[in-house]
Parts: sequence; structure tokens; C-alpha cells
Amino acid sequence: MSSKHDSISYVRFLAPRFWPIWILQWWMKFAALLPYPYQIIIGKRLGRIGFYISAKKRRIVKRNLEICFPELSDVEQKKLLKKHFEAMGAAFSEMGLGWYSSTERLLNLIQVEGLEHLEEARKKGKGIIVLCAHFTTLETSTSILGELFPGLKTVYSPQSNEMIDTMIYQGRQRLAKQQISKDNIRAMVRELRNNGVVGYLADLVTEGSNSALIPFFTEPAITTTTVSKLAKITDATVLTYFFTRLPGKTGYVVNIGAPLSNFPTDDVIADTRRLVKRLEDYIRRAPEQYMWTYRRFKDRPHPYPDVYDVE
Repeated sequence: MSSKHDSISYVRFLAPRFWPIWILQWWMKFAALLPYPYQIIIGKRLGRIGFYISAKKRRIVKRNLEICFPELSDVEQKKLLKKHFEAMGAAFSEMGLGWYSSTERLLNLIQVEGLEHLEEARKKGKGIIVLCAHFTTLETSTSILGELFPGLKTVYSPQSNEMIDTMIYQGRQRLAKQQISKDNIRAMVRELRNNGVVGYLADLVTEGSNSALIPFFTEPAITTTTVSKLAKITDATVLTYFFTRLPGKTGYVVNIGAPLSNFPTDDVIADTRRLVKRLEDYIRRAPEQYMWTYRRFKDRPHPYPDVYDVE
């Protein structure tokens, strides 16, 4: 592990520019001590405040919803926009729950569907790719991955802010002791060929030879094709692992999806389209819980416009 991730108590993190992050971390640790319903109630109320003060994020979410849900009326889109900010607010409580609460508490809050697919994958004696995505409940619902998939290693995308990078890296230690950089394909291949388990975020925007323009809710977006290629090279089984916060502040359900039939093929584009379609289907179950603050349509080549360059 890189030494920069060993602790977040270094003097370099005491500068005033890091103070908001310290406050966020203290909040998450405090929230982890609260009864679960209060975590969600307080988090959603903070999210409502964020809706009014985060103009830039609000514009990004608004554009994503306009692109992905054109069938919704203006009133319906605005309602979904506000519900998303509530979900984002809850996410900051849920990070504390996922990173700092006991495993026993988490297991009592999380229902797991599709364990039979996990057992079938294990019987093959091959590597397993666990395909997740950027939902607001990510840090809580993936916190038990290490229990379901012992020895799991996750693919990690370094953050530009060093303290946030360290905080996230350390927080995810409970689900994966080893985290692989998203650019380290060799390490992923080695792990899967050794019949290991690799967790991978399906909706990473990655430019280069391992990406392609794939429709996401009909609009082309740069999408990683790494999963199809990894499965082809290593003969690994691909299992989707998507998750939803249940209504009524009762917890979460995680769904381990059945492996796609005839996957992978020689057509990585067609393979990736199938994976994106499965993600879209799951997003539609609770669209406010997907991470719409993520600029899913960024960095597209000419002649595609910058859809976020609007007033």
C-alpha cells in the first residue's frame, strides 16, 4: 500500500483548505453512531440544503436528467432533481455507516438477493468480476462485499484531492484490503487468472483503447470496455452487483445478477452495450439514487457537443 494512504492525520492535512473535509469526516463518524432512521432523515435534510446552494452540481444533474429521461415532464424532472439531492445528502451519512459501523450492524440492514448466482460462479473455479456502479448508496452497499467475496480486490480511481483520496482509500479497506489502480490492467488479469475476485465500477469514464462511445439512455457516452476484455482474456465470470436504498428507512437490498448468457463474445462493443443495458434497467428502479452529479457525457470527441456547457 502506498504510504500516502497510511494515515490522514499528517500535518499536511491541517491546512485550512482541508478543514471542510475534516468536518465531513467527523460528521460521517458521528452519523455512524446514530440510529439508522436518523442518519437518513438528517442526511436528506442536508441534501435539500445542498440543492439550493450547489448551483454547479444542480446544473449537472439537471442536464443528465434531461438527457436520460426526456419522457418526463418539466415538473417530473424537477421533482426527481430534488429527490436526487436528498439521496446525495443521505449518501454522506451512509459513507459513515459503510466505513465505520460494525459488520454485524451492516448485515442486519442489507438484504442480499441472488446468492445462488454467486454459488454457481464459485463452482466454476474461475475468477469473478463483480460489476458495480456509481449509486449514492455505493459505500454502504459495497461494504459487505468482502464478506460475500473473500479476498476481493477492487479497482480504484485516484482522487485529485489528496485528503479525499486517502479518506476514500482507507474507508474502503473494510471491503478490500488491496485496491488496484484503474489503469493497472496487468494486475487485474493476474488476479483473475489466479481465480481471484475483482470489483469494478461499470460506469467509469476512461479514455483510450479500453473505451468506446456507447449509448447510455440513448445518448453516446465514453464507456469502459475493460470488463468484456478482462472476461475474454481470463475466462472470468461477470456478476452484476447493484443496490437500492429501501423506502421507509429500513435498509438496503443488493442484487447479485445472473451472468449474461454467451458472454463475453468477440464483439466488445456489443458486450458492453449489454452491460450498460442491465445498468440502465436497474437505475430505472430508483432513478433518484444513481449518481447524477457524475458527468457521464464528458470528454466526448468532436463533433459531439459539451452537453454541460449550458447556462
